[in-house]
Amino acid sequence: MTPTTPSSPPPTSVMATTDAEAGRDLGERFRRWLRERHLPVTRQRDLVALAVFTGGRHLSVDAIERQLRDQGHKIGLATIYRSLEVLVESGLVRQLDFGEGFKRWEAKRQGSPHGHLVCARCSVVTEFSTDRFERILPLVADEHGFLLQRHRVEIHGLCRACRDAEVGVLARAGRQGG
Repeated sequence: MTPTTPSSPPPTSVMATTDAEAGRDLGERFRRWLRERHLPVTRQRDLVALAVFTGGRHLSVDAIERQLRDQGHKIGLATIYRSLEVLVESGLVRQLDFGEGFKRWEAKRQGSPHGHLVCARCSVVTEFSTDRFERILPLVADEHGFLLQRHRVEIHGLCRACRDAEVGVLARAGRQGG
């Protein structure tokens, strides 16, 4: 389980190499998708796509804009939003809404399905494997005569750090009041 925030840095070491390779592959797939539909392959779209494909998971538009600016690229928010719409349409990126008042985006990577634990206090998003869910969901759907097409697993609550901080505040308040 890896917690991420809208401004999380990309992973390092062997994982970074794998993510970079996957990002380049997704970038090429996106450019091919654009060409097949006779849509412009622009530098801005390429940069936004690369930011999403390699910049970590669950990125907000602000995090994408900040990442691009830090790399020396000046791309307006409207262009970023339009590029993200096209990326979602391509099927290579998914838009996520964790009820925080803003959307996040993540690349659809090959591999095991995952769910999200979303902290209501600090907005940290932690991915977890949904292997058990993947096995039981078709059974649940079948029991109810339902044809499962897709699903999403999100659990909202308080992360460990926020719970620990809350316990610390309560303990200090107890010492002062007692």
